[in-house]
Amino acid sequence: MMRAGEITPAELTAAFLDQIERHDGEIAAFLHIRKEEAAEEAARTFVDGDSPGLAGIPTAIKDVLCVEGQPTTCASRYLENYMPIYTATCVRQLQEAGIINLGKTNMDEFAMGSSTENSAFGPTRNPWDVTRVPGGSSGGSAAAVAAGEAVWAVGSDTGGSIRQPAAFCGVVGLKPTYGCVSRYGLVAFASSFDQVGPITRDVADAALALRYLTGKDPLDSTSLEHPEGIRAPEDSDLTGLRVGVVSDLLAGGVDPGVCSSFDAVMEKLESAGARVGEARLPHAEYALPAYYILAPAEASANLARYDGVRYGHRAAGAGDITGMYEQTRREGFGEEVQRRIMLGTYALSSGYYDAYYGQAQKVRTLIVEDFTRAFGHYDLLVSPTTPTTAFRLGEKTGDPLTMYMSDICTIPVNLAGLPAISIPSGLADGLPAGFQMIAPAFRENLLLRAARAAEELIGFDSVSPFIEGRD
Repeated sequence: MMRAGEITPAELTAAFLDQIERHDGEIAAFLHIRKEEAAEEAARTFVDGDSPGLAGIPTAIKDVLCVEGQPTTCASRYLENYMPIYTATCVRQLQEAGIINLGKTNMDEFAMGSSTENSAFGPTRNPWDVTRVPGGSSGGSAAAVAAGEAVWAVGSDTGGSIRQPAAFCGVVGLKPTYGCVSRYGLVAFASSFDQVGPITRDVADAALALRYLTGKDPLDSTSLEHPEGIRAPEDSDLTGLRVGVVSDLLAGGVDPGVCSSFDAVMEKLESAGARVGEARLPHAEYALPAYYILAPAEASANLARYDGVRYGHRAAGAGDITGMYEQTRREGFGEEVQRRIMLGTYALSSGYYDAYYGQAQKVRTLIVEDFTRAFGHYDLLVSPTTPTTAFRLGEKTGDPLTMYMSDICTIPVNLAGLPAISIPSGLADGLPAGFQMIAPAFRENLLLRAARAAEELIGFDSVSPFIEGRD
């Protein structure tokens, strides 16, 4: 529409800023809104056939990504006043592609959580039902897209933090292969798991966004050039596609409504010519405990830098430097962050490293091998994205173990570093459910083609009540 002259970038941006103004007081998807700055950027943007690929597209950025001169809080009191002096590589690439940055979205503090209730600045609410959570930790990004407050958004996925909120909010969430997107400027939670990816309204947009997010970065030694390059998903014939249903992720704990929604999608895939069978990940049952040893261990090391000396919060009135460290961290970090630091420090401590951290790394290797064997028989693996639909605010905050179970279907993918996508599979008891598709490493193009075909078969219109104009 912009290239055809039907709408200007300024008009498009104004429409989304208006939606934010009308509804974000109730949704609370954003922590920082660039109202004047975004409008000025859009007014300077001209779109024609020679413009960059994302020119004029209003975009929301998860507040775990640094942007020079813009607040980056990680939803933590510790970084409440932190202003980065550099920009994350993936955000810089989007800026060079022409996006209009609407602002920073809410999240679980330091990306630790599954509901966005761990934010120091209050929870985000699900646009489908404001009494329920949007998922986490990228809940603000998913809610912004679902509420029509951004064309698309950027999130990060450590154990399912893009896919799980995408499922809860009825949108598309893509976690790329580990290393496809630079982590430079992404505030670290667990460095061997974290990966940036898009949250969008449909699969075609996810592919478009990913094209501009990927690339080798000299500032991140774990990044690499995608061997295939990301292409737009063309119409795909599913005939002969080998699809393995991961029975180990369906064994108990999945709500009947989510199961019914998943089964309905599988019937459509089979009718379209896919060859469906059962896939096994025998060690999947150990993924959750292994993750909650490894990720907190990496978090305890990464968060050691927050000591009140170099930047961020510093406690006042401490008698000595040790007291200042302790008081600063006690005041700056929320309960869940403290819990994970304690877990990780214990797992890495003398006498326990081999018993816990070493064993968890062995389990991680076994899970990688499980996926390798499964992909010897199937092109793609599938499961529900989450075992339930969005739960009510406050429902699980008092029981961390129950909260952690929200990611039981997504965590194995992060342990193996594989690409996966969540697309809406329909409604279960009036709330969105997610359908997860997993591909071998660097097979994003196959994943996107299949997801686009499945999306068309499902025919789900991801329009929340806020986009329909419920007031």
